[in-house]
Amino acid sequence: MTGVNKTKKRTEYTAEDAAGIGGSRLENLPEPLLIWFGEHARVLPWRERPLPYYVWVSEIMLQQTRVEAVKPFFARFTQALPDVASLAVCQEERLLKLWEGLGYYNRVRNMQKAAQLVMENYGGELPASYSALLGLPGIGSYTAGAIASIAYGKKVPAVDGNVLRVISRITGDAQDVMKQSVKRQYEDRLREIMPEEAPGVFNQALMELGATVCLPNGAPECERCPVKDRCYAKAHDCQMELPVKAPKKARRVEKRTVLVIRDSERALIRKRPSKGLLAGLYELPNLEGWLKQREALDYARDCGFRPIRIMPLPDAKHIFSHVEWQMTGYMVQVEDAEDFSGSIFIEPARTEREYPIPAAFSAYVKYLSIRLGQEKYEKGSEMEIIESVLFEKKIAEEE
Repeated sequence: MTGVNKTKKRTEYTAEDAAGIGGSRLENLPEPLLIWFGEHARVLPWRERPLPYYVWVSEIMLQQTRVEAVKPFFARFTQALPDVASLAVCQEERLLKLWEGLGYYNRVRNMQKAAQLVMENYGGELPASYSALLGLPGIGSYTAGAIASIAYGKKVPAVDGNVLRVISRITGDAQDVMKQSVKRQYEDRLREIMPEEAPGVFNQALMELGATVCLPNGAPECERCPVKDRCYAKAHDCQMELPVKAPKKARRVEKRTVLVIRDSERALIRKRPSKGLLAGLYELPNLEGWLKQREALDYARDCGFRPIRIMPLPDAKHIFSHVEWQMTGYMVQVEDAEDFSGSIFIEPARTEREYPIPAAFSAYVKYLSIRLGQEKYEKGSEMEIIESVLFEKKIAEEE
């Protein structure tokens, strides 16, 4: 916590406040929280039937993705792959296609590895043991706690960002919640107070409170909170200072040029390497830096294509957890093109059925089905078509 206000508020702490998460503010927390949750819990598809598989799928999907956005993906995924057995044997391209739009594809790859281990070692049923769940790929302490408590009724905490925020504000705890040692303190304290008869409901209630009432980024709705009378942050008007988090490392910015290369009814895609960012996914050809038209055409020629038209595309950006792509693009019409190493020409409709293209390219995927010289573009959008008879002259003038 930083700033003048913070210093003032810290001097107002009583002995109870100084006790932080070990103090009495968390005593008897479950009762009002469970009553509130029973009246205000959102209706979510994975809550209607809290099967271990459903809890697992939903929790992995909800990492980095909002609840409302996850709902249709959850329905599609569980309809196509209704259990651990079907997930374990799913072909990778189909699996990635089902995950398309959620991003962070290593999540679903790890799910499949875990499913295969569950088939091999647990007869196709996710284990109820917290420690056994932790031994599966892609399952950390939070996800293991959610599965064990919600699906199996085990007295295990499930501490995510929502829970860290709620507990930090209630107790006035000023430790850095990004530290694993602090998270373990929260887990230990919650294990002490969580009810024996409803640990899963208690975990969900804490998460729900953080997701719908005790909001981040300047918007907590304290008057709706069932435990506002015991909340240190509300009493001292320091909701915005809690929880304390160490500053994140700034994202690296990369400039890239995306090319939509079309030959008649087909468009060029290529497969990314099996390791690294967006590993194993199909993508539109792209290069480092912002290329001029001449450079984009030189690339097309170096690939063995005969470009006949080019059109600049709008700029776009995509943010990953650690890097930001700032993109420009061109659509290039070529003739008599053939597949080459690692790249294939396909009908654009097949990207929807068979070839998962990451959301990073969503601003450019819509141009896969446009044929240059045949569609009309509004002048206001500056969608410029360069006819082949003027092509070389135009490029020469650019230089």
